[in-house]
Amino acid sequence: MTPDLKPEGVLCPLITPFSDKSVDHTTLTSLIDHVRGGGIDGLVPCGTTGEFASLSHSEHENVIRTTVDNANGLPVIAGAAGTSEFEVNKKIETASSAGADGVLITLPYFHGANESEGQSDFFEAIADTASIPIYLYNIPACTGQQIDLDVLEQVAAHEQIVGLKDSSGDFNYFTEALRRTPEDFQLFEGYDSQLFAALTSGATGGINALSNVIPDSFSALQESIEAGNIASARRIQSTQISPLFQECLEHGFAPVCKAGLDAQGVIDSSSTRPPLVSLSGDAQERIGSLVDRSP
Repeated sequence: MTPDLKPEGVLCPLITPFSDKSVDHTTLTSLIDHVRGGGIDGLVPCGTTGEFASLSHSEHENVIRTTVDNANGLPVIAGAAGTSEFEVNKKIETASSAGADGVLITLPYFHGANESEGQSDFFEAIADTASIPIYLYNIPACTGQQIDLDVLEQVAAHEQIVGLKDSSGDFNYFTEALRRTPEDFQLFEGYDSQLFAALTSGATGGINALSNVIPDSFSALQESIEAGNIASARRIQSTQISPLFQECLEHGFAPVCKAGLDAQGVIDSSSTRPPLVSLSGDAQERIGSLVDRSP
């Protein structure tokens, strides 16, 4: 990653559109235009909201390539999570060859580290061979473990590990991460409902699922903070972002984002892959009404 392309602000963890059970690259291109037009600062394909765990290796690679090909200068941080060093290294190689500027990796899921040094060993072994910058992804609800703060402080000194996305929902963890990492270490808030608090606490930005659906709201929140209009930023958080985020907590991030995008006509199908289920009925109507209230 070149120094002038270091991401900051709100990055969008793109959904992966499906049509007839296949990845719909035409719709993915339209989605990228949608979020870029809404003022989003970067793109994150193949993350949690992108249903990365339901993609084949070739689909994973092609989603990254489509994203890079349509980024138009926006930085691309590709999801590269896996359960082994081998798998993660292969995904990093794929992302690098596809033109991504960096990768986002989690702790291994299913089998967690039995000692904290297992976490640092895993991250450092991958970073030692990575060809592009690494962002750690703290999402204990999916990995079964939180990235230990002592481990984070240690591995943040590695030249190839440049930042963290925190989706723990534990704001004390986030503020401790800010305190215990170098000033140039990039901290992104992954919990959409905490973005206002994170940005006003010194975060680099956010990687937020709902920026798929209401990118204008995220851009407006940032601009309000930068302009010193804290009341406006707080209002955007509480009236436009947080109500939709509660739906995400209840129904899942990909299903809610796809329902919202479908309601806006940005995508033609809100289909997901098992085990996720597309929303219908009252939930879909409620999400559509919430999207209608946003700019």
